[in-house]
Amino acid sequence: MESRSLRYFVAVAEELNFARAAERLGISPPPLSRAIRRLETELGVTLFERNTHSVSRTPAGDVLLAEARVALDALEAAGRRARRAAEGPKLVLAVKADGDAGLLEPILTRYASEPGSVPVAVRLCGWQEQPRLLRGGEADVALVHAPFDGAGLDAETLATEPRVAALAADHPLAARDRLELADLGLDAGSVERHIDEARRGHGDLAQVLTAVSLGKVVTLLPASVTARYPRPGVAYRPVLDAPPVVLAVAWPRQSRSTATAALVRAATAVAE
Repeated sequence: MESRSLRYFVAVAEELNFARAAERLGISPPPLSRAIRRLETELGVTLFERNTHSVSRTPAGDVLLAEARVALDALEAAGRRARRAAEGPKLVLAVKADGDAGLLEPILTRYASEPGSVPVAVRLCGWQEQPRLLRGGEADVALVHAPFDGAGLDAETLATEPRVAALAADHPLAARDRLELADLGLDAGSVERHIDEARRGHGDLAQVLTAVSLGKVVTLLPASVTARYPRPGVAYRPVLDAPPVVLAVAWPRQSRSTATAALVRAATAVAE
């Protein structure tokens, strides 16, 4: 099965229209239709149900679409890693700014003493961007908060820490020494959704805290933030029943890089 056949298939499977898929691929519909027929013959299955009005995926087509996306992503990632390797040995570590629980510098210091260490480029990224960078070959290892999309990745837990509520200093709840989720109108099942909503439209933690100080947002943050980001307009209060924050080190499952393995060892040693 050739990569071109998979790309043709994915285009049709996503568009569910041969004309639109052909336009997307920059070819005409007849050769695209023939390529899909050849692929079906090669696999011995029907991938699409077709009639004069519509195209739909069969169960086999659904399975192949999921697998084809992974395979094509892996091919592109391999190309990126090869190009990066040609530039010389270097490890790319992806981390959200202020999302390292204070472990980044100790990890880098420990890693520098590991056999097989190479220069490290720290790539600062957006909320939960790390898994995409790892799968796409743009990063070799990442520090990331759970939950995250772990498809194709391996991970080790580094740290767990309690959560605190971040409120405007004049918020009524700021007068309390400690809170529970119910005080915030939350339960354990709604915490992650609430955090995602608070982040929406804010590129980094500094913007979130500004919104908090202005009374526009109430959110939950790792407790380590309180020492690193004291703000006059923000009150941090422990939330006793909030699920803890979990920080993990993650890397591509297929990685055989000794440099990546050395950084993972350094990260777990520092965390211990």
